[in-house]
Amino acid sequence: MANAPPLRLGAVEWGLIALQSMLWGSSYFFIAVVQDQVPILTVVAIRGVFASIMLIAIVTSLGYRMPATLAEWGHFAFFSTFNTLMPFALIVWGQARATGGMAAILNASAPLFGIFLAHVLTHDEKLSPNKLAGILLGVVGVAILVGSDLAVMSTADLLARLALLAAPLLYVLANIYARNKLGEYPPFVIAMMQMAASLSISVPLALAVDWPWTLPMPSLTVLGAIIATGVFGSGLAALCHFTVLRRAGATNALLVTLIMPLTPIVLGGLFLGEQLTSREIVGALIIAAALLIIDGRIVRVLAGRPAQ
Repeated sequence: MANAPPLRLGAVEWGLIALQSMLWGSSYFFIAVVQDQVPILTVVAIRGVFASIMLIAIVTSLGYRMPATLAEWGHFAFFSTFNTLMPFALIVWGQARATGGMAAILNASAPLFGIFLAHVLTHDEKLSPNKLAGILLGVVGVAILVGSDLAVMSTADLLARLALLAAPLLYVLANIYARNKLGEYPPFVIAMMQMAASLSISVPLALAVDWPWTLPMPSLTVLGAIIATGVFGSGLAALCHFTVLRRAGATNALLVTLIMPLTPIVLGGLFLGEQLTSREIVGALIIAAALLIIDGRIVRVLAGRPAQ
């Protein structure tokens, strides 16, 4: 990674972040559609099949070289476990006791974890005063979302929210691992390989635990939602994400969480009747403000310096 190009966050990168926010955010809506009808591991496996088919078709058509050694596949299997399998399973499980908007807002805490870990584990994403201020403010927002009603919250609800917080932590660790260990691969190859490698784990697990052949055939709506999660929320979103990761770094790649909750909140409100409480809105606004401070552009503008 010594010869990697300098990181940048310009119009192209922000455009990719905006597109990814809509694609990735749609997953929370689709999960809400399927969560009561299909077991978690089966959802993960089917979603991975369709995402992999699409990504393999794109990557091979562009002429990219596929990793060929067991060591390379081992790196991707380890990476996909932390970036695909475990976070998605945690989100599906946690969202069973939360709205899609709430799940997305808790996932918006990812940069709060990412900044500290990137400071320690990378050489070019160090902690700055505005990032530290943003982290402290963001912790307040997360505390409001998770802990303000602990006295009346059931153990299951608390575990669900902790699961939704654990998912972005795993994303952060996986992003840093990808920068350090997978930087030689083009972003599209990383996107494809994480899904292909995850199939070698998710499909056997689903077959062994869920016995999907014994389950009722899901409706066309549910099947369509699972396929859409794979194609849009996993496949196409991954292409955007790994391109931003390469061009802008692990911390900036997580800024997608700033606007990502808007998609499931709007879709859940329109089609599923989901609504956020006033407390959840306050927590979400605090996290959004924290992420804006972390980004630093508004701080520089208010201080009369160029936004960069």
